Amino acid sequence: MPSEAPAIQVRVHELRQLFNSMDPSPFRERDLDPACEEFIVSWAREMPPDRALRLEIRLEREQPPAEVAADVAPAVRGHFARAASLQDLRRRRIMREGRLSLAIGLVLLVLCLGAAAVLPVTRLGTAGLILRESLIIAGWVVMWHPLEVLLYGIWPVVRERRLLDRLAAADVRLSATAAPSPASAAVIETAAGSAAAAPR
Repeated sequence: MPSEAPAIQVRVHELRQLFNSMDPSPFRERDLDPACEEFIVSWAREMPPDRALRLEIRLEREQPPAEVAADVAPAVRGHFARAASLQDLRRRRIMREGRLSLAIGLVLLVLCLGAAAVLPVTRLGTAGLILRESLIIAGWVVMWHPLEVLLYGIWPVVRERRLLDRLAAADVRLSATAAPSPASAAVIETAAGSAAAAPR
């Protein structure tokens, strides 16, 4: 990992602030604290998209055992790998729903256009013209949702998956300091600590 990779600095008092205290999973499989995750993801969005990421975790009041410290990087990367997998499942669900909506929309479009084509407009007069135009408009309106999902709705999920993949491959470094880090370092708000607001 190149040393000049963009760094996201996370400062917590104790290691337990970094992880979800309600998660009973083994340490390596434990989820991050929601506030920590949101902080890291928010800063990652601000980083250049074509660069690898580096995550620097600084403990201010704790020096964890070496075997625990060695598990931090795999645990953090594993959390984001699981989050990326969930985004992939979401993408597949959206694509499945989009294809189903598209199939239904096409059937309704054909029915509406077909009904408009066979409508006896000359016999119905003005009412027939209005009804024919209404059927044509309705046919295209039902196509809006599936096209919106397939053309626009999927891309935010794809971007989020790529971001989480980058975090899952990030260089995670853990350090312990006897004194608080400089004010320029970011702090996380958790149930046991305080934090600065992350950018949106």
